[in-house]
Amino acid sequence: MARYTGPKARVSRRYGTNIFGTKGETIALDKRPYPPGEHGRTRRRGNVSEYSLQLAEKQKARFTYGLGEKQFRRLYEEAARRPGVTGENMLRYLELRLDNVVYRAGWGATRPQARQFVGHGHISVNGKRVDIPSYRVRKGDVISVRAKARQMTPMQWNRDVLDRTPPAWLETGDDGYAVTVLDLPLREQIDVPVREQLIVELYSK
Repeated sequence: MARYTGPKARVSRRYGTNIFGTKGETIALDKRPYPPGEHGRTRRRGNVSEYSLQLAEKQKARFTYGLGEKQFRRLYEEAARRPGVTGENMLRYLELRLDNVVYRAGWGATRPQARQFVGHGHISVNGKRVDIPSYRVRKGDVISVRAKARQMTPMQWNRDVLDRTPPAWLETGDDGYAVTVLDLPLREQIDVPVREQLIVELYSK
């Protein structure tokens, strides 16, 4: 699956929020708090179409979690088939991705870094090595950092310096290198600035 490898700050400036979670994006948003491009400063904001708003929300969610268009569409379609609120189902599935859990646990400074840790085989689920970032964890699963990876400088730095508090649906083990999925995440426990109903409206057309 192709993933975005272009300028991160440009994407964040386009949507007005720190998408990838890097320091460079924060600096760029502070210095140039307007969309990129020749007409970024002068672009009219009054007459934004409904479609434009819906598309922006979809792109924000897609870039935030690192999904391609086809993959994101398939996830939405699965969410629409399940009982419950489609938009909340969709965000819940995104949160339950293994790379996102690694990020939420504080082992990855950003979701792209967490994705890299998973892809390089540094993460186990219930004691078995899993290297698929899109792997969906379930209630009761225990996600842990493999023994050798615990000695990696980036992993130790993230855990000790970032000091990120995992959400309530994750329980951290005593050593800080394992988390247990206590329950499925609720909407109020997902702090991503995305209006999921606009995405549902976009795909429902």
